[in-house]
Amino acid sequence: MEEKREEKIKDRTYAAIVLSAGRGMRMKSHIPKQYLMIHGKPVLFYALSAFEKSMMKEIVLVTGAEDISWCRKEIVEKYGFTKIKAVIPGGKERYHSVFCGLEELNKEKNPPDYVMIHDGARPFVDQETILRCAGAVEEFQACVAGMPVKDTIKIADDALFAGETPPRNRVWQIQTPQVFRFSLIYQAYQELIQCEKEGKTVSVTDDAMVLETICHQKVRLVEGSYENIKITTPEDLRLAEVFCRRN
Repeated sequence: MEEKREEKIKDRTYAAIVLSAGRGMRMKSHIPKQYLMIHGKPVLFYALSAFEKSMMKEIVLVTGAEDISWCRKEIVEKYGFTKIKAVIPGGKERYHSVFCGLEELNKEKNPPDYVMIHDGARPFVDQETILRCAGAVEEFQACVAGMPVKDTIKIADDALFAGETPPRNRVWQIQTPQVFRFSLIYQAYQELIQCEKEGKTVSVTDDAMVLETICHQKVRLVEGSYENIKITTPEDLRLAEVFCRRN
């Protein structure tokens, strides 16, 4: 079964969009979180390394316009990444940056069959998660990495009283990569941007939500890893150091 899945994956082309344009106020640092150091290397290095080692044909790195030259010199050249084909500026919001990455891939004569969209501030995505997502997207066209929550979740009302308590076994914490057939997610983002131009409000917080909202497409959940954390706060950075020392 595993061999058949890997053979099928080999017949497809994959690209990754790694997002590194966010500034991250919760980190309370003048340095963007994705450029902070873990075990002597930037957070972003680890995220890019995972996709460099994977079946990706290419990587598009989306960063702040002011960080492009630094990323080319201190990330791409310094660490010898060969699959990063473009370092491009992102947009005001996350979804703008994703669209920039999709537009870059669509310029090619033969765009990829599938695209993996990943947060540059998630340094510990592993090859197993990438492979599981690649296998799932072949079957379901859209999937996201995530893990079942460990804690009980309460939905708060406007007055901050506990309201609904969803069944814990049905609540997942969503991660990245979020993986899609390229043509499907590109069309969804085109429609999202068009809605914005027309003054229509569409509230989305991740790529899966774009597909769910615009195309009413179901998105498959795929097991990720509890270590696939997003570096958002100083506590996350300390935890990341522990993971690095252990590995």
